[in-house]
Amino acid sequence: MFTELDTISPDGTTLTQTVTDTTESQAVTIETLSRRVAKGAPGTHALSGSWRAYKIHRSKNGATIKYLCTKEGFSAETPLGERFEAKFDGKDYPVEDDPGHTMVSVKRLNASSVELTSKRNGKIVGVLHLSVAPSGETIHVVVDDRESDTTSTYEMQKQP
Repeated sequence: MFTELDTISPDGTTLTQTVTDTTESQAVTIETLSRRVAKGAPGTHALSGSWRAYKIHRSKNGATIKYLCTKEGFSAETPLGERFEAKFDGKDYPVEDDPGHTMVSVKRLNASSVELTSKRNGKIVGVLHLSVAPSGETIHVVVDDRESDTTSTYEMQKQP
């Protein structure tokens, strides 16, 4: 379902991780660049130790998403076929064409912000906060990944 290639720079300070996700109708490639935070124990593989990601690039087919927000609900659709339509009623709705069988509920926080809660097997696996900039050209995203106990932020750019 996934392949991963980890490459360490000759000086041992940078890790390039290339993951190919073949669970979709088209393969999605994700390249993550990380800096070494701590070396591994003496005698261990060069990959051992702690790393901190500083740049992530996804192939376009895995980085594009279409959103629609109305008074009643919120929907999302990717070019690969994953999609959902959910009402602002607190109920869980299925993400179609998702191999993880994710359910999502949506909450409108204010006129420019929405919260999406993703569940698998009834357990919350992630919470996504989307806030549209006043210009309407960017969306500030905060991802609370409950499975990996991490939080990340990024900006999405409106496509023509």
